[in-house]
Amino acid sequence: MKDFWISCGHHLLDREPGNGLLLTDDFLKVYLARPELIPPPEACVVEKTLYNALLADPRLPVSASDIAAIADADASENWQVLIAFRDLLLRHRTLEGAYAELMRKGPGKTPLLFVNQLVHVIMRNALEGVEDPQVIRAAELFFRTQRVTLHDGALLAADEEVIGGINPAPQSPLVSMLGIPADAHIHVLNEETASGYWDRSDQFDMAIDLTTGRSGLVALAEAMRRWIAHVLGVEVTIEPLSELREVNLAWYVGLDAEATKIGDMMWNGEAIDEATMSRVVGLFALTFRDPSIVLDKVKGEPVYLILAMSPEKIIRMKPQNLATGLPIRHLEVVG
Repeated sequence: MKDFWISCGHHLLDREPGNGLLLTDDFLKVYLARPELIPPPEACVVEKTLYNALLADPRLPVSASDIAAIADADASENWQVLIAFRDLLLRHRTLEGAYAELMRKGPGKTPLLFVNQLVHVIMRNALEGVEDPQVIRAAELFFRTQRVTLHDGALLAADEEVIGGINPAPQSPLVSMLGIPADAHIHVLNEETASGYWDRSDQFDMAIDLTTGRSGLVALAEAMRRWIAHVLGVEVTIEPLSELREVNLAWYVGLDAEATKIGDMMWNGEAIDEATMSRVVGLFALTFRDPSIVLDKVKGEPVYLILAMSPEKIIRMKPQNLATGLPIRHLEVVG
């Protein structure tokens, strides 16, 4: 069985019988290795003492007054954010349960970086045993912003941070610990290059072809199917579509903000111009294996999933929409 996405830290976590991810001290210590949390030489005694105490026991209770006593305001704010996130993880039996709370209540002050890291490791768990690089690469859309370009008639999505040079390496202390090289050279994932994905999976430097009718959207459909099965415990079938024509739009889920706007326009019967429709990257029909769990008004009809890019050709997928937006009776995220 091939390993991938080592930088998410999945190997530091334990598993429960139901396949949920169990928090470990080693996983928590990775967050203590973040550069903004390592006290500099000039840090106050309170900050250094707190840091060393958490290295010894990363589950140690930390009060608001403990954090307020840190002299440096920026350091105090960083610690407040980290401890709030750590306490979220500690409140739940599994990481999936912590993610469920974020979806129910909203992320609040939890940094998007931390939310994406949680999605990263949960998706890694959902993809355990998958040996198709296309599916795994497609799943990167769940937690990595993509830039889309048209090349030789193909719609290619590549990692925005890598091609933009903002941060070529994934934002995880494990990257430097594991010696994963930063490499901003993009390769297109296809039959010839697929075998090379495994050694490069943590570099996020392979583009995927999302052209309608090709394997990339089929792979994304499979990634979404596995995500729904893992976080909701619901089995579905997802089929890519070439277009929406004369359909009964009983229910739809926008997979990103742009797609939600377009879906709202369709729902309201508004005219959609060609420029707006050209931003639709993928359309999918989702059906439930067990129709009895579906809301009455949607029974017998597929749920349409829409993926779109912004006018700047950016895809920012929102996987929480798949966790909270489906027409399921008594919807509850597993965890």
